[in-house]
Amino acid sequence: MPKSFLASCIVCIALLYGCSGRGGGRQSFDRDGTVASSQTINYASGFIIEECDGYTRAILRDPWDTARVRRTYLIVDRSESLPGNLPEGILIRTPIRKAVVYTTTVASLIEEAGCIENICGICETEYVTSKEARGRIGQGLIADIGPSTSPNVEKIVEIEADAIIASPFENSSYGSAEKLGIPIIEAADYMEETPLGRAEWIRFYTLLFGKKEVGDSLFSLTEARYKALKDLARSAGTRPTVMLERKYGGQWVLPAGQSYVATMHSDAGADYIFKDEEGRGVTSLSFETVLDQAVDADFWMLKYNAPAPMTYGDIEAENPRYKAFGPFARHAVYACNTATSTYYDDITLHPDAILADFIHIYHPDLLPDHKLKYYFPLK
Repeated sequence: MPKSFLASCIVCIALLYGCSGRGGGRQSFDRDGTVASSQTINYASGFIIEECDGYTRAILRDPWDTARVRRTYLIVDRSESLPGNLPEGILIRTPIRKAVVYTTTVASLIEEAGCIENICGICETEYVTSKEARGRIGQGLIADIGPSTSPNVEKIVEIEADAIIASPFENSSYGSAEKLGIPIIEAADYMEETPLGRAEWIRFYTLLFGKKEVGDSLFSLTEARYKALKDLARSAGTRPTVMLERKYGGQWVLPAGQSYVATMHSDAGADYIFKDEEGRGVTSLSFETVLDQAVDADFWMLKYNAPAPMTYGDIEAENPRYKAFGPFARHAVYACNTATSTYYDDITLHPDAILADFIHIYHPDLLPDHKLKYYFPLK
């Protein structure tokens, strides 16, 4: 079958897959016998959801020690009375009415689920790219809570938030926010190993806003499109090597080998040079280590944040040693400007859209009609 024909069938494949059931699932922890049923979670390793008698229990694993439970949330519809059999856990009355969100990526998910009116505060609003969200910030309907590392706790109290959604970090706390008596819901989606694992967190987030069916539907569409593109990439006859990101300060910070970003490049039919670096987040290497292992890479993919497009002259001025890398000499550097694109909004729920960019770059014959949306050749 010609590859161009295969590419044209992606939409049809996605639609067919989206209408089919998903088998399998993950086993839950042993519980106390009160579970009526457990929802099937196929990709995410960080949470499980159990339907119990009069409440829903969401159990979050510790991303840094997956054998340990990090948080247990007891979700009860606010229109219902509290059941008398609630076990130990953090009570959340849903739908959440006024949420403070520390990360703009989760805020974009909540908006896509149709719940932007339930967001009353966002940290680091300068990184918000959504026109509707920016409009609500300008109207004072969404408050700027300041940096996520030191949010304005007084503002959180002032706007009467009934929940905080924050990204956890290893061996760190939430400071004075933990003393407010407001439930802190941990958004650990960024620690998933696969793009679909991260996307499946939409099913947890929408549960908190009374939009379970919406979350299930959104994820199913993403799952179908992603799997169709991944299957297409498998037909490639070659796997080019790729290096990622660039040096910051004294270290070159790049995705670890078990991160969802590394998995995405593999799913696009590329061989990530640092795939053997342990971890699910990021790792730091010296410039010399990266140069030694990636000097002959086929492609160099990086992200930056600037008002104008980055050029080869810009990265050479930043560090003249970049000229030693093969992709620089061959003009095989592709860059994503996160200031002007929706990369961070889309990476969580729409990894398929970014995957399509990668496949077109690595294997242009597979998606010949694709228009790049995030990554563009450096000028």
